[in-house]
Amino acid sequence: MIAHQQVRYLRRSGVIEDERFTRRLYTVAEAARLVGMSPSTLHTWSHGRQKNFSGRTQVAEGPVVTALEPSLGDRRSIPFIGLVEATVVQAFRRTGLPLQRIRKALSVLADQGELEYALASRQLFSDGASVLYDYATRSQDKQLRLLTVVHTGQRVFHEVIGEYLERITFGDNWATEIILPVTAEPLLRVVPGVAGGDAIFIEGGAALSAVRSRASAGEPLKSIADDYGTPACQIEEALCAIWPTQAAA
Repeated sequence: MIAHQQVRYLRRSGVIEDERFTRRLYTVAEAARLVGMSPSTLHTWSHGRQKNFSGRTQVAEGPVVTALEPSLGDRRSIPFIGLVEATVVQAFRRTGLPLQRIRKALSVLADQGELEYALASRQLFSDGASVLYDYATRSQDKQLRLLTVVHTGQRVFHEVIGEYLERITFGDNWATEIILPVTAEPLLRVVPGVAGGDAIFIEGGAALSAVRSRASAGEPLKSIADDYGTPACQIEEALCAIWPTQAAA
């Protein structure tokens, strides 16, 4: 396993001059809520961790989600590409595979073609299932083999993973838009150059932060819905999915 510091260096060394990669949009906690993951879990996937074993050498597990160094007074560290990568990680977690096997699967995919940011690449969508299927077959890894199926002669991802990947739009080699996976229905989208990366409702186009601010102030959802042209039921579903504790209060 590559050491934590080395992985972070490799990510920095290949930074692409594109705001999808270089603009810090979310804190770890904010990004975690948007993909339906706990902040502590995303912190591990985006910053890596050290595993200590009694009487044995420490094992470093490097990050697989892109995180940039936060600036003074600004805790945001996750760019748009990191949000997409976190969505892919969450897709694999939803299959129920043990975490170490998920990490292995993601490592195999990230190594394909030596493409940096592979988990947010078009190549993952087009070739990822075949790469993983072939690796699992060669290595006789039955657990990783469960992540892919052969359908009408094509090697495709497990249904759960496929549902997540279908929410990602690729305009070039990498993701350009994502429909957030935190809600079962496609309600919110993120386009990095729109609304400063804020999630916006697909129906009506309201910015999530503006809707939440008004709802938190006690304004009736129907009033908010009427102003933005977004159904009140969609607003309620999104707020409950992203901030369940606050929504229930």
